[in-house]
Order: sequence, then structure tokens, then C-alpha cells
Amino acid sequence: MGLRDRNFFDLTRSFDILFSFTGLVVLSPILLVLMIIGYFDSGSPIFRQQRVGKGKQPFRLMKFRSMHVNAPSVATHLASASSVTPFGSFLRKSKLDELPQLWNVFAGDMSLVGPRPNLFSQDELIFERDSRGVYSVRPGITGLAQINKIDMSTPQLLAETDAKMIQAFNTLGYFKFIFLTVFGKGFGDRIRK
Repeated sequence: MGLRDRNFFDLTRSFDILFSFTGLVVLSPILLVLMIIGYFDSGSPIFRQQRVGKGKQPFRLMKFRSMHVNAPSVATHLASASSVTPFGSFLRKSKLDELPQLWNVFAGDMSLVGPRPNLFSQDELIFERDSRGVYSVRPGITGLAQINKIDMSTPQLLAETDAKMIQAFNTLGYFKFIFLTVFGKGFGDRIRK
């Protein structure tokens, strides 16, 4: 990735701050309601997990909890469907479980658009991404892979797709991925049956 591309990713930071702050303020009543329901569903509505960030630096990703509190801390595609709570199933299908990541975006750990952040235990994916320069940008909530239903169960394909997005990244792409995700096109990691 060239200097121009890196500078462009830095420029999107202003969009990230504006949109994440606006989202947190406008959606605060919904966030509060989901937290209350989540409390009754699992007793712990917010899920925090260490993920790999820009430059392979660790950060704490926040989500609404969709799995039981005692569920194993593994990549989503390795988790059992029985780990998901009834309310968690709704959160995942509606993508509302991702809303707390607006705080990660506002804090600068993530961008709205970028490669989905992986766990430090995902050695194969880390190798594939590292060899393609994927960790040179902030991880994101959505991106090219999510729009195309490519998840972490296919590490090489995911890393190739992430690198392709980074190389071609521009303002239109930034807004396109956000628009498509908001209107139902983006997908998270699938849970095995």
C-alpha cells in the first residue's frame, strides 16, 4: 500500500469520528434498551474481547453479548450454535450486536470500514493478513469481505479480499460499504451448526 493510500485511510478518520459520535448519540435510547434486555438475557450485556488492531496492536472490541457468559472464547465460525442465547440470535440476525463497536470507532481502535478484527489465536489468518499488509490499516465494522459473505473460516480468501479492498480504497468505497451494510448486505462470521 502506497503513501497516498495510507493518507487516505487517515483522512477517513474524520468521517469515522463524525459518524460514530452521531450514531452513539442518536442511537443511545436503542443502546440503553438493548443493554437492559441483554442484562436480563445473560446478566452481562456487553462483551469485550481482545482483538488484533492496526500494526498488530491489541485492543478490546466491544459488542452486545450474543452468547452465554460461559461460552468458549473462540472465533465465531468455531463456536457452537447452542452457545447463542435467544436474544443473541436476534441481535446477530439484525446486526445490532455490532452497535457498541461505534465506541471502538470513536476511540480510534477501529474504522467504520476496514478488515474485520481477528483474534490473536487465529495464527493462519494472521500469517495471511500480515504477508499482504492488511494490518497497516485500522480494522473495521464492515468491508468488502462482509458484503461478499467471506468470513474468517477461509483465512487465505479473507486476507486476499481485505488486501484487495485496501488497494482500491476510496471515498466512494467507504460510503458504499456503509450504505450496503446499513441496508442489509453486510454479514458477520457464520456460526457452525
